[in-house]
Amino acid sequence: MAAATDIIDDAVPGYGGLFDPATTPGELRHALDSVLASDLSRPPAPESTDDSFILYVDGGSRGNPGPAGAGAVIMDATETELARLGRPVGSRTGNNTAEYVALQLGLSELLARYDPRSLEVRIDSMTVIRDAWDDDDPTEPGVETYSEAIATALLSVPEHRYTHLADSDPNPADALATVGADIAALGPGS
Repeated sequence: MAAATDIIDDAVPGYGGLFDPATTPGELRHALDSVLASDLSRPPAPESTDDSFILYVDGGSRGNPGPAGAGAVIMDATETELARLGRPVGSRTGNNTAEYVALQLGLSELLARYDPRSLEVRIDSMTVIRDAWDDDDPTEPGVETYSEAIATALLSVPEHRYTHLADSDPNPADALATVGADIAALGPGS
């Protein structure tokens, strides 16, 4: 997604998904077409110095429901960035759903690339925290599949915990979720 973000930033005014308010839907569509026409592939996984990881996740929705995106950043224990991920979630999607998607996105990529022994998830969604770590049932309709995938993924990591982020705390996954929401805004119903 980072490479896609760079391509989009080259095509429209703005940075990291924070577009100029005057950016038109046509300019955004052109930017997305540029991404689709590029030869992007999954970059090789950087080596990790340890089997301990940090995963930042964030989901966001404009309008709630509205265009939504999910972002995740995988770091090693020294906070060296290993991967940046992001995706659109839907054009009429709630914020909580985007938060679930972000955690599932990050966990699935982490497990595909590495064999983590320890994981700290840094997340701002208390709804997802209560579901994933406190064994509460999901309160958001339609997230059961994500909830189950998250639970299964966490079973693969012997030691995992969360750190709740306040909205004011820095979260590198936020900009990736924003780009995902920008792309989702181009979809049906927008």
